[in-house]
Amino acid sequence: MIFSGNAIKVDILQDSVANLVFDLEGESINKLSKAVVNQLDEAITAVEDHNDLSALIISSNKDVFIVGADVTEFLGFFKLPEKEFTNWIESTQALFSRIEDLPIPTVTAVNGYALGGGCELALTTDYRVMANTARIGLPEVKLGIFPGWGGTVRLPRLIGADNALEWICTGDQKKADEAFKCHAVDSVVSIEQLNEAAMHIVQQCLDGKLDYQQRKQDKRQPLQLNPLESIMAFESAKAVVAAKAGRHFPAPIAAIETVQHHATMLRDEAMQVEAHGFVKMAKTPVARNLVGLFLNDQRIKKVSRGYIKNAQNVKQAAVLGAGIMGGGIAYQSACKDIPIIMKDIKQEALELGKGEAGKLLLKQVKRGKIKPEDVPEILAKIDTTLSYGDFDNTDLVVEAVIENKDIKSSVLAEVEQQVKADCILTSNTSTISITELAKSLQRPDQFCGMHFFNPVYRMPLVEVIRGEKSSETAIATTVAYAEAMGKTPIVVNDCAGFLVNRVLFPYFAGFDALVRDGVEIQHIDKVMEKFGWPMGPAYLLDVVGIDTAHHASEVMAEAYPDRMNKEFKSATDALYESERFGQKNNVGFYKYELDKRGKQKKLEDENATRIIETVRLSMSEISDEEIIDRMMIPMCMETVRCVEEDIVDHPLDADMGLILGIAFPTFRGGALRYIEEMGLQEFCERAEKYSHISPIYAPTKRLLSMAKKNQTFYPKV
Repeated sequence: MIFSGNAIKVDILQDSVANLVFDLEGESINKLSKAVVNQLDEAITAVEDHNDLSALIISSNKDVFIVGADVTEFLGFFKLPEKEFTNWIESTQALFSRIEDLPIPTVTAVNGYALGGGCELALTTDYRVMANTARIGLPEVKLGIFPGWGGTVRLPRLIGADNALEWICTGDQKKADEAFKCHAVDSVVSIEQLNEAAMHIVQQCLDGKLDYQQRKQDKRQPLQLNPLESIMAFESAKAVVAAKAGRHFPAPIAAIETVQHHATMLRDEAMQVEAHGFVKMAKTPVARNLVGLFLNDQRIKKVSRGYIKNAQNVKQAAVLGAGIMGGGIAYQSACKDIPIIMKDIKQEALELGKGEAGKLLLKQVKRGKIKPEDVPEILAKIDTTLSYGDFDNTDLVVEAVIENKDIKSSVLAEVEQQVKADCILTSNTSTISITELAKSLQRPDQFCGMHFFNPVYRMPLVEVIRGEKSSETAIATTVAYAEAMGKTPIVVNDCAGFLVNRVLFPYFAGFDALVRDGVEIQHIDKVMEKFGWPMGPAYLLDVVGIDTAHHASEVMAEAYPDRMNKEFKSATDALYESERFGQKNNVGFYKYELDKRGKQKKLEDENATRIIETVRLSMSEISDEEIIDRMMIPMCMETVRCVEEDIVDHPLDADMGLILGIAFPTFRGGALRYIEEMGLQEFCERAEKYSHISPIYAPTKRLLSMAKKNQTFYPKV
């Protein structure tokens, strides 16, 4: 052994071949933290100083190769002065180039995930052999940056500009066969044959059958593109990527421009261009917010793992109510191999629910996500019934009947008598207090909320709501079931609307007031979509259902009369009275018709305009900036209240809940990150400016105090 550290060891194999092995002590994965990079520097120095080595193999003793850099260090690096940050990036680039410039043949054995910096490290060696189960890729754009340790330089020189730009700009993980097809790796074998295959490549180099020196030379050269090829590769890529990424995510376009800039340069000069471009991206608010979300997501997963340790096993689930929501829950459970019983009081409802599951499966087949032959097996996991006869062995029940307190209480009390004593009961209510619903139960400790979002198959969030008497076992089991269904559970404490709907309805209230004051709904939608929402508030209300929104707003007004009780008749109210319920009956703020593909197409509607005109009180001149403030401040302020009232355990739970539950613009990081980006003092001043419109704008006393003391919701890095 010529080097030994807590993350890297270098052994000597047969024929003086060095094996540099990543095996980070105390961790289940390998990652390139600053300390590990420093250790890699020492290990490579040991290799350079050992004059009689014939070759170098880089491998891993973990189930993964290297998952990338240590993201927990990113925000600290991003805060560094630009020159200091650039120097650190360039020093790591130089280290990777030293590996590439070793005078001996080098091979990377990719046994598992080789992502980000792990992929960039693999690109430094002359050859790569990959296990057929492994994955490789450069996911940096998903964090608002692009590869900065040579990835934008080496990958295009290995696989061509077109392929490299697709890898870099999508951030997708590539399977072994795809990586081999475009020459990113040189051999694909079973995991059992990986070390042997790496040694075989080394032997071919030593026998003169492979020209590893030419490989090294080719990677130091400019990209081999003539001027016409260059224009076609880069300009066409910009057009495609700009349309897909949108203006709020600058990293993919910046990556293309970086590769285009250094395409004619030698490696070392190109590295400098990459380093400066990387630092520029890392200094953007988008990068800070996306990295923050990644860290938030990691924390939520860690919290969930803590709950799951105390969970009961859910081998058999059930859902009460076989509508679109019930069918979606049944589909999701069955797809994740958890059998589920779907009960309703009407046979036609059961047929509708199972039909909904069937439609979703067919969509997955068309997308290539599910094999056609797997459909019958998945559907067989959904049992339908009109009685409770099969509920004896049910481990968890999701109540998903109509959003009515009395009906839900009755159904829950009824099912409690039909299940075993340790069965967990949950309610998919979107607004009704879990503590109130628990009053109808004999075992309230076995009950909690499990709020799914529509459409269930697409929306990642599940709110797990803790009532006053909900036991830790009930919460843990529900969290575990949500995770097993492929969802992200966030535990919240009980209140009307819980987290997501509680903060959504002040947003809708801001919209109603803008319409009352004369702003056209189409203009509001365009402004908020430009802000970053996937759809504007009028369109969103049509999707949610105007009848559903009307009912929920009444619940919220009763719960929070001081600020959510409207003093005027809104456009939403007027459309509800006209039985325009949105997409569910094809008329709402807009009207809907099926297009050639059978999808609902949104159209402006003169009838809606006439109805809305009856509730306008003025025609004010309101700027786009004011529209954004009057929409966003109420939502953000209610999020602040949820944090202050301990509805969530941590500010990041609130931000992640909004992003996962209502598609809050990810590049803005969540409501609390949005406030911090603006500055708490500035946010409070803007809020007070509009407080005469409604109490939903008024800053809380604690927020005003935080602003005065220059405090933040998240720790300052």
